[in-house]
Amino acid sequence: MRFASFFTSAFQRHPSYSKLILLCTLSGGGLLSYSESQSITGTPASSTNSDVPAKKKVVVLGTGWGGTSFLKDLDASLYDVQVVSPCNYFAFTPLLPSVTCGTVEARSIVEPVRNMVKKRKGEIKFWEAECLKIDHANKTVFCRSNIDSNLVGSGEFSLEYDYLVVAIGAQVNTFNTPGVKEHCYFLKEVEDAQKIRRAVIDCFEKAVLPSLTDEERRTNLHFVVVGGGPTGVEFAAELHDHFQEDLVNLYSSVKDFVKITVIQSGDHILNTFDERISLFAEDKFGRDGIEVQTGCRVVSVDDKNITMKTKSTGEISSVPHGMVIWSTGIATRPVVRDFMEQIGQGKRRVLATNEWLRVKGCDSVYAIGDCSSIDQRKIMDDISAIFEAADKDKSGTLTVAELKDVIDDIVVRYPQFDLYLKSKHILDLSTLWKDSEGNYREEIDIEGFKMALSHMDSQMKTLPATAQVASQQGEYLARCFNRMHQCEEHPEGPRRFKGSGRHTFLPFRYKHFGQFAPLGGEQAAAELPGDWVSMGHSTQWLWYSVYASKQVSWRTRMLVVSDWTRRFIFGRDSSRI
Repeated sequence: MRFASFFTSAFQRHPSYSKLILLCTLSGGGLLSYSESQSITGTPASSTNSDVPAKKKVVVLGTGWGGTSFLKDLDASLYDVQVVSPCNYFAFTPLLPSVTCGTVEARSIVEPVRNMVKKRKGEIKFWEAECLKIDHANKTVFCRSNIDSNLVGSGEFSLEYDYLVVAIGAQVNTFNTPGVKEHCYFLKEVEDAQKIRRAVIDCFEKAVLPSLTDEERRTNLHFVVVGGGPTGVEFAAELHDHFQEDLVNLYSSVKDFVKITVIQSGDHILNTFDERISLFAEDKFGRDGIEVQTGCRVVSVDDKNITMKTKSTGEISSVPHGMVIWSTGIATRPVVRDFMEQIGQGKRRVLATNEWLRVKGCDSVYAIGDCSSIDQRKIMDDISAIFEAADKDKSGTLTVAELKDVIDDIVVRYPQFDLYLKSKHILDLSTLWKDSEGNYREEIDIEGFKMALSHMDSQMKTLPATAQVASQQGEYLARCFNRMHQCEEHPEGPRRFKGSGRHTFLPFRYKHFGQFAPLGGEQAAAELPGDWVSMGHSTQWLWYSVYASKQVSWRTRMLVVSDWTRRFIFGRDSSRI
């Protein structure tokens, strides 16, 4: 008690000493620690911070590629950050096809959100719940917990926001095809991959029962993949490898009944890749015995048959199946669709944002990832303003030298301008000043200027709904939030051709780093920047190294590499777990 009285009186006389606390144990050992607590007689923290303005509330919806990238780079100490997602983890979705066959375990590709946010600067609050509605007028989101309702307490709550970041993603697009929701498997979430893994083993276990006929075995072991995009093709390749390397030894009595079919509505599978890759993939699948049916559209699906229509002939045919995996594209989620109706975007497919990822018509709402699309402004919409800004002497005509004075701002604001010059191999801007007969002109008027730039908007392309795009958008938006106050005072963006001053930030620019398509048999295809195409075994090893390095933590990186190693040594696990 005397020691306690001594320290208490000392701390009262010298408040700064209260930060240094000496903890002594009965055994005589000691621990010296530093406390950030206020002194007993010191001024309370609330009074010292009374003049500090309240932090802006940032609500983030979703923990996919876009939301997670945003949170990882955001300086959370600048804002009051709250995250809402029905999943309390981030999943490395490009490896979902590997999870379906046990090449990689589900837990190896997921990282808990709370593990990631606790390492960030500042506090980030996370709520495991689903956003039901966004009330744009009142800047409020309404949420509901999807945790077991048997637990006590209300699961419904609402959050107010100053800034809202919508990174909800998208759902599977069934195109309203009858029977798809009831009888098909999807491959969008980790839970989907786990269901497929169990269903594949169920098909084989059912096929080996002695009571089945050969025709019934053939039906149960017919795996149909609808959609010849990267996900569908990779799943078909993984399933083929799983059968050839593992299941053929365990279910040898039915090995001759196994069949894998890929149905694609387009003329080729992997039609978003270089044509060389599409042909290589089709040729390899042909050698592996995977049937590829192109130019076919699925009409309906039931529990026993899948019905499709051949586009060229109009012929309708039905084939029995044991399992159908539907991988044909994405659609807008209901909560996003409702929000689009509120802000006058009801006729669009996805949320429209400007080049700064701000939702059009909403100053405080941003959207990233699959739920949104950038509506790039056209040059022709601002052509008169551009001409007026470049025509400094107000002569009514424009010279090449005058255009060069504003060319940097034009290229940043309208990237299609630069893309057009590169596609046409135009190195000298004076080429744009040629007349219809190919003669150079010193000056051009507004009509000539419109004619020179009239074809540039054709270079605009919609960004693909990929993890790479969403990740870059999240990183970009975090940088904008981190520098928002600084850039409001000192704008860093291009000049405003309509209006005065400059834009606050540089617009978002996507940089394509290439894409992979694993094709099974330790072979893969890659489309790399610079129109490089790589195919074969060496590309598969490049795929291993890139996907390992892109994991979000060293924990998942080690788990994925160990799963690959285990598969090489022991094969895939075929238990139904």
